[in-house]
Amino acid sequence: MKTIVITSQKGGSGKTTLAAHLAVEAERVGDSPAWLIDTDEQGTLSQWHERREQETPQRAEMPFSRLADGLSKMTERGAVYCFIDTAPTISSQSTALIDLADLVLIPVRPSPADLWAVSETVALVKKANKPFLFVITQAKAQATITAQTVAALSQHGRVAQAFIADRVPYAGAMTGGRTAPELGPKSAAAEEITSLWREVKSFFHET
Repeated sequence: MKTIVITSQKGGSGKTTLAAHLAVEAERVGDSPAWLIDTDEQGTLSQWHERREQETPQRAEMPFSRLADGLSKMTERGAVYCFIDTAPTISSQSTALIDLADLVLIPVRPSPADLWAVSETVALVKKANKPFLFVITQAKAQATITAQTVAALSQHGRVAQAFIADRVPYAGAMTGGRTAPELGPKSAAAEEITSLWREVKSFFHET
């Protein structure tokens, strides 16, 4: 099983949306079973999952102190991917979660505030010697700031070529326990998620 931790010190960067959408996409294309774990006390991912009518992806609930054992058991039971959503803070819990990751996704909105906040997250990931991938979220089409953000992040690590644009369907779908591609299978959002998941998967084949 591959454990993908989605983390960022900056609140509102799109961690929960990313976790939900990638897990659903993994199931859709047959990279299953995919699991979700919500370690954020706000429980937004858990609330989304409770509203969801579909049985997949599944969500595991376990005490943080038993997370490592829980992941091992999920592997034994045939889980293929586990996506872990995290709190928007840097703490000892953040370090412990990163240590469990096979890949760390760091969502970043194209804004100066997000760029300033990302350095501490990157430092933690590099200290743990974990592979990571920046994901641009809430991107504005053809905005100069997006290109500037990519250029700045590229100095510290790999940036996913697939961006998540600032689209209303993402938030609208999450409210009802669904994802944007489920509401519009042929939409631009669906293309974005498909491309991003393909890129995330390829990361494991390259390392």
